[in-house]
Amino acid sequence: MKNLVKEFDLNSNIPLHKQIEKALRENIATGQYDQGKLFPNEVDLSNLFGVSRNTVRQAFTVLVNEGLLKRKQGKGTTVVRHSNNVTHLEEWHSFSKDMAKQGVDIKNYRISFTSEICDQILARELDVLPGTEVKKLTRIKGNQTEPFVLFESWFHPRIPLHQKLDFSRPLNEILETEFSVIAMHSSEELKAILADERIADLLQVAVGAPIFYRKRVVYDAGMRIIEFNKCYYRHDKMTYKINIKRAL
Repeated sequence: MKNLVKEFDLNSNIPLHKQIEKALRENIATGQYDQGKLFPNEVDLSNLFGVSRNTVRQAFTVLVNEGLLKRKQGKGTTVVRHSNNVTHLEEWHSFSKDMAKQGVDIKNYRISFTSEICDQILARELDVLPGTEVKKLTRIKGNQTEPFVLFESWFHPRIPLHQKLDFSRPLNEILETEFSVIAMHSSEELKAILADERIADLLQVAVGAPIFYRKRVVYDAGMRIIEFNKCYYRHDKMTYKINIKRAL
């Protein structure tokens, strides 16, 4: 827990409760409290930071109101979100730019921007009420001869995407330049599946062909949901590489 105070500065112009709020967000993002482990309490944190309990409570209140933390009378505080592993993104390049670095000239085979009413599953992923209308972006990309990846993205209603945007541009570039929304964290699930009729048709493979599937929820720096995303990759065209650095 001592890592929480590494950037805490009593002489900073930034209010103390804001510094503590930032430290707590970073602690939540590590994922160490995802499985129901109790979050540090106000008394321990006030002792750790050397501030009043009320200062710590100000930071807690913001995170509770955002839905990141949940208090239970007599039981303590737990993290609400992040049932999957959450990674802080040191670099997050667009798919097209990553492919360009490998010498692959990417072609857009389909771009579709529509609206969709959330069922219970989608509403849970976006943390909205069932029946909420959200924007959906569907993109099929590949090389110059055949498609090999399908992206399906649903956006939180807070993100004001609209039909006039040029969705051939990298999505993160659109979010940053048009709306000052910056993706900072993601929660991902990776697995192998078999192509059903719809996926097989879109990616031009046989029904039952192996598909690499990635489900991802994207968050901003305040851990607010930006996007729920499903990606389907042809197994014969893509390799997913993960670099892990050990923390000492």
